[in-house]
Amino acid sequence: MSATAREEVRKTAPKTGQRSGPATERGAAEERLGRRLVLPAVAIMLLVTAWPMLRALYLSLFRYRLTTPDDRSFVFLGNYGTILSDPLFWRDTWNTVLIMVVTVGVELVVGFAFAMVMHRIIFARGLMRTSILIPYGIITVVSAFAWQFTFSINNGYINSWFDWLPFIDPDTNWFGDHWHAMTAIMVSEIWKTTPFMSLLLLAGLSQVSEDMLEAAKVDGATWWQRLWKVILPNMRAAIMVAVLFRALDAFRIFDNIFVMTRGAQNTESSSFLTYRQVIEQMQLGMGSALSVLLFLTVLLLAYLIVKAFKVDLAQARGEV
Repeated sequence: MSATAREEVRKTAPKTGQRSGPATERGAAEERLGRRLVLPAVAIMLLVTAWPMLRALYLSLFRYRLTTPDDRSFVFLGNYGTILSDPLFWRDTWNTVLIMVVTVGVELVVGFAFAMVMHRIIFARGLMRTSILIPYGIITVVSAFAWQFTFSINNGYINSWFDWLPFIDPDTNWFGDHWHAMTAIMVSEIWKTTPFMSLLLLAGLSQVSEDMLEAAKVDGATWWQRLWKVILPNMRAAIMVAVLFRALDAFRIFDNIFVMTRGAQNTESSSFLTYRQVIEQMQLGMGSALSVLLFLTVLLLAYLIVKAFKVDLAQARGEV
């Protein structure tokens, strides 16, 4: 090819990172097709998720009890004022935050240890992963009944097995005071959902480059230095997703409390308080206000976690 021809090709060829005319039209057509394909799913999602929230927001503006529907009256933000000035709401919020922080913290450490074992084990890997997943496959209500039996002072075995610990004796009544009952609830929650945390962390652990680990080892880095300087920084996106999912899940805890204590010994959570208002007392307006506050709290919690980890998910996926 002559120099003149090469110059002509250079002028007519599209620049790097710039789409040609047909490619741009094709891309725009694919985007339009994609929007049309996902439109029914978006409509259904809005119908299923947004409509109940809008309905709850509307009902929260009324003093409305199902047993006396004719006495419904518009109170605007009166229900929210009543809730936010009630010590019961703040006590249950504290219980919820305590359960979330303790369970997610313990699950993060234990789940990471399980993920390391599953990542490095060279035999019976499938059997090991399946065994760890068993607790997560059990229905929450069933596991709560099992742990209620386990901690029972009459026929449970926790007191007899662990009476060598200084804070446990054969007469310990796990459902007789606040802190023992909260401990039993948190233990059941940790046992049930740690496998979920470990699976998410295992996915992040598998993306850590072995070449980077080998290079750090050749440079003389110890195991702890490789963990803090190589493994954890490269798992930050996976850790954020694991913490985010579990924190939001733990914040709406209900089943374990309902089965193990039914809110006795001041162990109610925010979800359990909402259940009492709507189902037991039929205070539809007050219960709707509680559900709206719970929804806003979850949104705020998700925002804070994402900001705290400072992870750009698009960059982590290699899209930018």
